[in-house]
Amino acid sequence: MGMQDFRELLTGRRDGAKPIVIDPAPSNSPPASPDRAADADVDAYIKIKSRLHLQILERVDLASLESMTELQLRREISTQVDWLLNENPAPINDAERRMLVRDIQNEMLGLGPLELLMADPSVSDILVNSYKQIYVERHGRLELTKVRFTDDQHLLRIIDKIVSRVGRRIDESSPMVDARLPDGSRVNAVIPPIALDGPTVSIRRFAVIPLKMQDLVKVHRSLTNEMATFLQGLAKAKVNMIISGGTGSGKTTLLNILSGTIPETERIVTIEDAAELQLQQPHVIRLETRPPNIEGKGEVNQRSLMRNALRMRPDRILMGEIRGAEAVDMLQAMNTGHEGSMTTIHANNPRDAMSRLENMVSMAGLNLPHKAMRQQITSAISVVIQANRLTDGQRKITSIQEITGMEGDVVTMQEIFAYQQTGVDARGKSIGHFMATGLRPKIADKLRNAGIDLPDALFDSSLRYE
Repeated sequence: MGMQDFRELLTGRRDGAKPIVIDPAPSNSPPASPDRAADADVDAYIKIKSRLHLQILERVDLASLESMTELQLRREISTQVDWLLNENPAPINDAERRMLVRDIQNEMLGLGPLELLMADPSVSDILVNSYKQIYVERHGRLELTKVRFTDDQHLLRIIDKIVSRVGRRIDESSPMVDARLPDGSRVNAVIPPIALDGPTVSIRRFAVIPLKMQDLVKVHRSLTNEMATFLQGLAKAKVNMIISGGTGSGKTTLLNILSGTIPETERIVTIEDAAELQLQQPHVIRLETRPPNIEGKGEVNQRSLMRNALRMRPDRILMGEIRGAEAVDMLQAMNTGHEGSMTTIHANNPRDAMSRLENMVSMAGLNLPHKAMRQQITSAISVVIQANRLTDGQRKITSIQEITGMEGDVVTMQEIFAYQQTGVDARGKSIGHFMATGLRPKIADKLRNAGIDLPDALFDSSLRYE
């Protein structure tokens, strides 16, 4: 890291930018009082913190700090704050003194006020609607927090810090960006003139400890043991699958869990717009798209990565999400020896997923007849898994359907497992049950040939699971 880059890491701003200040209120503090005295206290705290931040930058030797670890840097910042407060005492108590140290550390080394939310393991999404309105999702529910930035410029500096770390940019000529944090969390940012009310940020948290299938079964109750056994058997038997669902329905989480059943002897290539998958196997090649540079050149999209992946001798290809013309390349890979490949798609149900997939294939400009496109789809994909987020925030696998072929021009499918919602309780929580439809999938023969013999009782329609 060069000296200029290190200076920008500590300041969170380009040379010439204004000093950084933030609201000190922690996320779990009570709502701020409209009382003027309280506002004056907050303003005084912000002024003290801004002054200390600038004084630290002026008195420390950045060259010596560059060689320190993050822990050493935090200790050095704490020491500098203590020295400065001893030299120029401020009217603050011990709790505010500790808060000053924490907030200045977060400003110089992290994401400012967002660090408080990133440290909370119960937060799955952070939604910054404006500098003074930040929501989080906890357990499927949105909550307004007390955390806020000082102004739009402060929020813009944090956004710039995030995107510059991964070699991307955001400005008026390119006002939207997808990026990721060092821990793998996915970030989307939009700034004016596209965002009319100021910069906005959406952060999809990255699980520090990856979820396992039993977590979905026993903790989150997203599916049953029988459904989990079936899905894991499909992944082991190298069955091509597509996971369908809406935003935040758990598609990527399920893809990541299913990838954990892939044997370590196989070579896996992942293709993602923003890297999220957490594969545990030793033989994994990760590819990520790249946006165009400031001259509009150098873009590497998912289709280019897909074509290159085919030259890398993969046993399986996992694509984070198909959004466009790369769908035709993914289908061709599934049809030409890369069995067991998986991807996700945005759709409300398995039938819609097939329609969307057909539309994406048409984007490639191959001018294939509709019947030919559907034949490509049915020969490539065997199972569609539908993930939905219910009104109360619960995430469920609501349908597992097998593609059985075509009748005329129509893709035929049969449902193997389903979730039926029967109502809501007094607390607004969804009530329902999982069930097998009683149909034994045709793919069961392929599973048996792969050494995975599923009992007939697994598909017994008389069983109901809460």
